[in-house]
Amino acid sequence: MNVKLLLSLAFGISVIAQASAQDDLLKQLDTVKPKEKQVEIAGFKGLQICNMQSTKVASKGEWYILISHRFGDLTQGLDNFFGLDDAYTKLGAIYGATNWLSIGVSRQTNNKIYELTAKYKIKSQETDGFPVSIVGYNTMDINTNLSTDIYPDLEFYNRLGYSTQLLISRKFSTKFSAEIAPIYIHKNLYDASTENENQFAVGMGGRYKLTKRLSVNLEYAPRINAPENTVYHDLLSLGLDIETGGHIFQLVFSNCQTMNDVYVFSNATGKWNGGSIFFGFNLYRVF
Repeated sequence: MNVKLLLSLAFGISVIAQASAQDDLLKQLDTVKPKEKQVEIAGFKGLQICNMQSTKVASKGEWYILISHRFGDLTQGLDNFFGLDDAYTKLGAIYGATNWLSIGVSRQTNNKIYELTAKYKIKSQETDGFPVSIVGYNTMDINTNLSTDIYPDLEFYNRLGYSTQLLISRKFSTKFSAEIAPIYIHKNLYDASTENENQFAVGMGGRYKLTKRLSVNLEYAPRINAPENTVYHDLLSLGLDIETGGHIFQLVFSNCQTMNDVYVFSNATGKWNGGSIFFGFNLYRVF
């Protein structure tokens, strides 16, 4: 009888111990969650580096109002009052349709060009995963300044120009981010003596954070297939980002005065070594 009692007690204790161990194991499984990959943020604070686009994309529901200004040639001094007499202005708006897609429209005084844009996030840099951010960017220009008095056979499609860009960036540290961007430009109307219908460039840019609200930016975009007799130059710009709450204010020095992407990468008229330099700014206000 004692033996049966002891066996019954032993069996009960065993069952209780196993149940307790299973409960502990289930609790451990409940507390272990799949490791979520952390997306790296703030590689660039502005939507642009200087003239080039950065890999920052407007978030869903955000509205950005853009005001850009480029003064005339600084090297002419008082002849054009250090560029004030020959300024270009660009006004635009950008809307975050989703967290990965934004669309925009702008108009600039040079050639009365309207620019339609689409910017879309393909992949984000991850802290312990994917090493870079990849963003696509497309623009379409409409040159409304062209006249049938000069071009009697002018058609609407002659007014159009396009750019396609693949923006690839990496945030290397809390202070430094860099970007490279293969760029394709197509113009339906162009000067065959100085440029090509289809043009290619490789944009390179970087941002170095100086303080919590200040960063210095640099960009360069050499053209790959520019004609030997071209009168234009490779884009080279230097800028300073100033963060002021809901504003991103960018001061820009560049050898290009125009602000639409088709002209920026194919029609820079200035040179840093003894040529024209243009000062201006980009102002973004987010709502």
